[in-house]
Amino acid sequence: MEIFKASAMEQFLITYFLQTGIGWAMLGGVCAAAMGAIGSGKGIRIASEQAAGALSEKPEIFGKLLVIIALPGTQGFYAFITLVFIAFRINLVNAGTTPETAVAVSPIIGFALMCVGIGVGCVEWRTAVAQGETSAAAVNLVAKQPDESGRAILLPALVETYALLGLLAGILMTFLLTKPMMFANPALNIVK
Repeated sequence: MEIFKASAMEQFLITYFLQTGIGWAMLGGVCAAAMGAIGSGKGIRIASEQAAGALSEKPEIFGKLLVIIALPGTQGFYAFITLVFIAFRINLVNAGTTPETAVAVSPIIGFALMCVGIGVGCVEWRTAVAQGETSAAAVNLVAKQPDESGRAILLPALVETYALLGLLAGILMTFLLTKPMMFANPALNIVK
């Protein structure tokens, strides 16, 4: 009689998604980082297209436009910070072979962290695109009135507030979900 042997993929899924929540948590972190990077790329593209037109007529305003064009790129960094924070909070970065340094995250907490990561990723993606659109409008302002570059930078900076809020919410939820005896144990008792 042959004993059931799980394939490598089945064993991977069982280990990282059913026995522990490492897979769920890291999937959320990766989604956050990917969505933030995609949004930042699109936001910078929107602002850069507008800047290219303005610079074709007034190349001397490049220095005044550089920060305005680059602002939508910060969301990619915020999303990456979320990935790193999740990895640190589940002890993935310091994980070793001894029980004291092993990763300890339940599937439920891992799934909750995945939801946090996806939520942060959505916020960062959308605010990056909105900031790119606002930066494009700010480019127009600077192209017509170069002395208004200080005020023009405030327009996309207002959108940045909500990108930061998304990052802070993600960090707070990650911290609360991985804090011993706070939310993890009650959630596990519900499922049992």
